[in-house]
Amino acid sequence: MLQKTHYGLNIYSHILRFYYPDEVVLSLRGRDCLPTRNPFNQDRPTLHVFIKDNLAQHVDLEGKIPAGDCFDFAMFHYLKDGPDLLNTLNQDMHLRIGVKYPFYHGKMKTTIQQTEPTVPQFSFYKSPISNIVPAGNGTLLDVYRFLKNDFMRETHQLRSITEPAKARAFKAVNFNYATFSGSFSKRNDKHLIAHSGLLCLDFDHLTNIAEIKQLLLKDGYFETELLFISPSGDGLKWVISIDTNRAPHRDYFMAVSNYLEKIYSLKPDPSGKDISRACFLPHDPEVYINPKYL
Repeated sequence: MLQKTHYGLNIYSHILRFYYPDEVVLSLRGRDCLPTRNPFNQDRPTLHVFIKDNLAQHVDLEGKIPAGDCFDFAMFHYLKDGPDLLNTLNQDMHLRIGVKYPFYHGKMKTTIQQTEPTVPQFSFYKSPISNIVPAGNGTLLDVYRFLKNDFMRETHQLRSITEPAKARAFKAVNFNYATFSGSFSKRNDKHLIAHSGLLCLDFDHLTNIAEIKQLLLKDGYFETELLFISPSGDGLKWVISIDTNRAPHRDYFMAVSNYLEKIYSLKPDPSGKDISRACFLPHDPEVYINPKYL
């Protein structure tokens, strides 16, 4: 259960959203969360949630509830403990721990639950950047194949341009791009058709790309969906999954940015907070895609 709930942080946020459905209930910074409202202390902002020994724990800054972990906190809400509490969390949070799917052998039609991952869809655009009407929708696998096989000449030509202004102009005119966070009728936040459940973070002017790439791939909080070198050659584009049913896109971006700055001293480009943020697609034969899509 802890593995499926980010060490229990999602248990805290799941319960707090019962009391504060229209608020950002937890703001993560490294392994600490900023003090948030405690429904068991007259809604006062005294609940401090943090991770210690790979377990989400809490203290109330005024001592109104005993210090404990995510399961102790859940007991205040559900008034249950032991197996009853764990079963309730499993059902309410749709964790599906221990769920088995029925099936039949032989020639009978199976009723196996499909286990393939949900494939996010987002808009893909032809150059130049002034073209804001998508050519269609694509998937991470489509982009992966594009990055591995296409735009080699354009990418090499861009990286040979030494003047920043000329390089930006060349990229804007010659590179296709995607809006990883959603499908649009045209590229503008107001024309969002559907959010993809993806967040793309852009890191510029890195001097240790290989090292940063490994840090992101091994991160314990966020599973990498796609990771590739930026068109300039000195940056990275990191695509991860988010759940916009739990928090808005912008809040996710701020929380992940705070985490990355605290843990890795990495500061993403702030434009990632915009859902319609355009991401140029270069040639990268070493692009990483989550193996579940292959």
